This record gives sequence, structure tokens and C-alpha cells, in this order.
Amino acid sequence: VFRDGAGRAGALLDRCPHRNVPLSDGAVVEGALECPYHGWRFDTGGHCKHIPCLDGPVGDARARDATAFPTQEHDGFVWVCPTPGATPALPPYRFRLLGAPGYDTVHQVVEAPGSLYATAENALDVPHTAFLHRGLFRSQSRGIRIEAVVRRQGHTVACEYLGEPRPPGVIGRLLSPSGGTVTHFDRFVAPCVAEVEYRIGEENHLLVATAMTPVSDFVTRLYAVVSFRLRVPHAAVKAALKPLALKIFQQDAVVLGRMTEAVKRFGGEQFASTELDVLGKHIWRLLRAAERDEPFSDELLEERVTLVL
Repeated sequence: VFRDGAGRAGALLDRCPHRNVPLSDGAVVEGALECPYHGWRFDTGGHCKHIPCLDGPVGDARARDATAFPTQEHDGFVWVCPTPGATPALPPYRFRLLGAPGYDTVHQVVEAPGSLYATAENALDVPHTAFLHRGLFRSQSRGIRIEAVVRRQGHTVACEYLGEPRPPGVIGRLLSPSGGTVTHFDRFVAPCVAEVEYRIGEENHLLVATAMTPVSDFVTRLYAVVSFRLRVPHAAVKAALKPLALKIFQQDAVVLGRMTEAVKRFGGEQFASTELDVLGKHIWRLLRAAERDEPFSDELLEERVTLVL
């Protein structure tokens, strides 16, 4: 991914069509991406614009062009459609609270040793938090019955948790020191965005939106955008939020790594799910539909599950 002389972002397959050298080893020269091996230069559309030592014009031979992918830029993120020459059916995801009045935002980029599916489900899975993140976020079961309402439509699935009190733990106290009932949504927006949203009263609002890029089958890069409006002084929140969030993520990363090791050792994934895995099957189906380029259904599907937390 690079910018041309006008600042436009482009994305090319990381392979020079000449001799297969990674273009990411090159540099931008005079607004074009230059291969480090023989100096071939490509524009953001992948067209070869310059071949050193060639006596005459480059010409329009397509074999000399690099494979280019459609890109769009919003909110400081470059979105790449992984199908060359395609016209995306949907616009890129928008981080909806960026720049909103009264909100502050924290950014963080991390990598998880897990597949895109495993990483996305982990980000939106409630039951594991009482075990893996005990003390930081949630605790042992308090016997509180909560109704989870799952709604899937189009390329989005969302779960609303009804009747949830403020979660115990450091993060919960940071969100609302005086407690209260939580409005809690978890969402997956195909093909790669997870949202976790908490609202306590009118003043406390937190949205964690994470865009995920698969680096390989079992490595996923996460671009987290955390926007918040809280009664607690925002300077104090910023100082505490990132180290606490990274501590939680490190716990997730360890278990995702162990999961990946087992998947590789036993030669593939295997899942045994219950109704408590409220979003997992829906994330899987949306990912499969995206992978097969199938249209997303406009029919609204709704399920209700009772959890004991």
C-alpha cells in the first residue's frame, strides 16, 4: 500500500510482474512504486509507467502491469477490496463516533495469533470474560439472569443484552464508578469489523470498534478505535484505558495462540457450540457468504437466549 505524488492511496499485489520480487521492498519514486530489483515503476492502478534502460516507451502490455486492488480512504484508514478490478457492493465501514462532540478517541494496532473468525468471535464473546479476564472485566457468576437478543440482517449481526448491571472489575468501575444498568450491544459487520458498545445512563458511553485484517490464516491484525464520553475526567481515562485494554488483549492473545496450536496439531478446527455462543454461528455464516461472494439476506432473523452471569 502506497501513496502516489498526489497523495492518493493504492494497493498492489506484493509481487513485481517482472521477476516476482516483493514490491513492499521498494520505494515511492516520483509518485510511483519502484521495484528494488530492476527499477520498474507502477502507479496506483498497477500500470507499469517506467522501465529503466528500455529504449522506447513502456507500451500497454498488460503482462507488465502489477495486480491492483480497489481502495477507498475514510477516517484515516485505507480500505482495500481483495478482488482485483471489483466494484465493492458496499461502502467502507465508518467509525461513527470519531470527532463526535464530547467524545475522545484512543487508537491501537495489535496482532492476534488466531484466524479472523476466532479473533472476531473472541472480541464479541461474553461468557469467557468471567474466566479469562476475571478481576479486570467481570467476575465469577453472580447468578444474574440476562436476556440476549440476537438480530441478523444484511451483512450485520448484533446482540443486545437486556437487564445487565454494570460489570464488576476495573473496567466496569472506570466506565461508571457509581454503578447502574448497562445498555450493551455486541456487533459484527461483515467482513471484518467488531463493535462492543456500552452505555450507562446518559453520560457514560463507550464504543470499541475494531477492524481486522488477516495477515495469514492464523495471524490477524486488529485496528482498534475506542471512542468514549464519560463522567470520569477524560485525561484520567486515557491514561488508564490503554494499559488496561492491552492487558485484556494479551490474555486473549495467549488463549488464541493456544487455540491455534491445537488446531494445527489436530489438523483443523472443530466446534461444539451451545445457545450461549450467541454470535459465533452468525459470524461464521456471514464470513462464508462473503468468501463465496453470495448476497447477504435482507430478512431479519431474531433469537433470544438467557444467560446467567
